[in-house]
Amino acid sequence: MTRRDFINSTSASYASLLAWGMLQPAPATTLNLPANGRREDGKGRKVLVLGAGLAGMATAYELGKLGYDCTVLEARSRSGGRVWTIRGGTKETEIGESNGQTSSFEEGLYFNGGAARIPHHHQLTLHYCRELGVPLQMFNGNNEAGYLYNDGGTGDLANRRLRIKEYHNDMRGYTAELLAKALDQPGLDQQLTKEDIEKLVDFLKNEGDLNTAHLYKGTNRRGYKTKDHPGAGHKPGNMTDPFGLTDLLRSGFMQPVFYNVGDYIYEQQTTLLQPVGGMDAIPKALEKKLTGKIIFNATVSELRKTENGVRVVYQKDGKPVEVTGEFCVCTLPLPMLKNLESDLSGTVKRAADFVPYIKTGKIGLQFKRRFWEEDDWIYGGISRTNMDINQIWYPSYGFQGKKGVLIGYYNFYSRAEAVGAMSIAEREKMALAQGVKIHPQYPTEFENSFSLAWHRVPYSGGGWATYDDATRKKYYPSLIEADGNIYFAGEHTTYLTAWMAGAFTSAHRTVEAIHARVGEYTKK
Repeated sequence: MTRRDFINSTSASYASLLAWGMLQPAPATTLNLPANGRREDGKGRKVLVLGAGLAGMATAYELGKLGYDCTVLEARSRSGGRVWTIRGGTKETEIGESNGQTSSFEEGLYFNGGAARIPHHHQLTLHYCRELGVPLQMFNGNNEAGYLYNDGGTGDLANRRLRIKEYHNDMRGYTAELLAKALDQPGLDQQLTKEDIEKLVDFLKNEGDLNTAHLYKGTNRRGYKTKDHPGAGHKPGNMTDPFGLTDLLRSGFMQPVFYNVGDYIYEQQTTLLQPVGGMDAIPKALEKKLTGKIIFNATVSELRKTENGVRVVYQKDGKPVEVTGEFCVCTLPLPMLKNLESDLSGTVKRAADFVPYIKTGKIGLQFKRRFWEEDDWIYGGISRTNMDINQIWYPSYGFQGKKGVLIGYYNFYSRAEAVGAMSIAEREKMALAQGVKIHPQYPTEFENSFSLAWHRVPYSGGGWATYDDATRKKYYPSLIEADGNIYFAGEHTTYLTAWMAGAFTSAHRTVEAIHARVGEYTKK
């Protein structure tokens, strides 16, 4: 295939590129409803909320403002659900694990085991941070100083680390060169005037940093040779040499695992934010608003409809406890919902059975020195590889500190399943053995680790719901409607799965639905 054939064969994909970006932003609309949660006797209408994640706590918080009497039942000893910050003293025992873990991270060091970033357009999440007084700082998601590493390939660029900026700018340059050359050929410019072509070529020259002959010969955008950066006097700097286009195409970096999707998809475009001190600052702030309303270590075992509302049975200190209410808001992840004894509708039960949750895992590695900053000049961002570790995340806090915790792997699907099946010690060994290929400082600087596999974490069953078009069409509708007096909330009941904004928007939708229903009662 010639270069011209390549351009011709791929030009039709433009229409599909236009179809991307269909994710919806989380609205910033706050609830402004008249209080109707109290009965004529002045007592609040009783609402049972299952789960003290963001959806459950936000629901109870907002209903409480309207006068409802909410009780939140949480199986864990903590709030937050999958919004979980791992710090020194954190304990967890995964399903099938005989011995639990206790984190040994030093004070002030942590990593976010679940939710880790807030997009700037998730305005409802940001609204709660403002309302609850949670301070935010920048999260650096895309960092051109990070690395790509293709393990096991045969090309000249395999089994060696490349700066992301080297790869991106070389590919951007060669692509711009090809298109600039194509525009000189009359068969490709029939609908462009000469002035149009001149403008487009000028754009390509600047976008790809082409020379006056419209050729890509390298660029300072990809960086300078080690210890040869521009300086004072007669030191202009010595740029790194570009890789060849053929070498890049045969390098293995065209695998999906290396796609720079994170640079483009709507949810990960800059600016990204994070709470100061860890993502659990958000659930902790909500928990303070619900003092006395959350019952921890309360594992729900039964969910029933009654003539006047709902009945829930939970286990507390090894004994069953029964509570009743007028409404129930169930925010349990679907893998947990299907374990309940219930008389839920068949469509809801089928949704719990067939909507899959992603298998995903992370490991936090504490190092005695922040070598990624000192030696490699990496401050935040992500390195990617086709190895089982998949991604290395560098912390966006504590810059220039003495020690640090980076996320040594963040993987998904079959990789996460295989790594999650390992023992805790084996996970650590694997993360170090693969990570050293990218960062040779690992062996001398490593101190301790804490790993988790979300599909093995009790009361989670996975990272987040993963709908395709078929499951969305077939099962989703039953989760956004009331089943008797039982309502459902959580990221799995939105189009913002995997994001905290999904939990918050689902809470608002549920509060509005209950408020409207009670309003109909009072009209009768």
